[in-house]
Amino acid sequence: MQFEGIYTPLVTPYHADFTLNEEALAATVELLIGAGVHGLIVAGTTGEYYAQSAEERLDLIPRVKNLIAGRVPMIVGTGAIRTEEAITYAKAAKAAEADAILIATPPYAYPTAREIALHALAIDRAANLPVMLYNYPGRMSVNMDEETLDRLGRSPNFCAIKESSGDINRLHMLARDYPHIALSCGMDDQALEFFAWGARSWVCAGSNFAPEAHIAMYRACAVEGDFTKGRAIMSAMLPLMRVLEQGGKFIQCIKHGLTLRGIDAGPPRRPLQPLNKDDKRELEEVIRTMNKSLAAIEGAL
Repeated sequence: MQFEGIYTPLVTPYHADFTLNEEALAATVELLIGAGVHGLIVAGTTGEYYAQSAEERLDLIPRVKNLIAGRVPMIVGTGAIRTEEAITYAKAAKAAEADAILIATPPYAYPTAREIALHALAIDRAANLPVMLYNYPGRMSVNMDEETLDRLGRSPNFCAIKESSGDINRLHMLARDYPHIALSCGMDDQALEFFAWGARSWVCAGSNFAPEAHIAMYRACAVEGDFTKGRAIMSAMLPLMRVLEQGGKFIQCIKHGLTLRGIDAGPPRRPLQPLNKDDKRELEEVIRTMNKSLAAIEGAL
């Protein structure tokens, strides 16, 4: 599988009682596909998989597959501490005819490079689907280092990596030493650098509510090769990225941003709490300013 374009890790909309808001989920899928995103990710961190039961996660996979109806690829997150649990989600992805799976390092367990590789290889054997690896040491406390990547070379299914370390040296290492593993931007404020180093895709939670901006950035850099325009777009987007990342309110901001598009994404699941009025006001102002700047950029070029 060639990972190309903008991949949105779907939020999971909830009612006030934290039950699934099926109408809002369907509306979100329609918004994103209509806007032109290139793929959807189910059961990612942005979808709050960590706050869901296994039954809820297993219900979402075929549900979203039916909503997509073959229009764009679907990637299923297999994140879990136990390998056996991750395999369950991988098998469910296979049963639902997902296009690929996302494999992250198990959180909290602190596995070695060899253990990460064995974990990923076991999931791969269970599903035999294209795999996008997910490296996020800021959340997982471990890196998918060279030893891990070398061991994973045993399977051709490992064809991409969502790199979210923020370490520019890892970006260089991956582009130079592992050209067979496609780069996918997982660090939003480094999207320009990822595209300059040959990345062809961007997994970006902000595209839940601002797909047009993220697609414009991808199109300028990866399709048109116009990095002057790309720098202008990134400059317009950076204030939003800073707001999303500050204060540990990432998912809350994503959900409120979607609500501003007319889709009530509901509250985050506890222990997270919704944004307060000041946080909402700040986010809304940043989005307005970004949209005005992007309109000016598109109009001037």
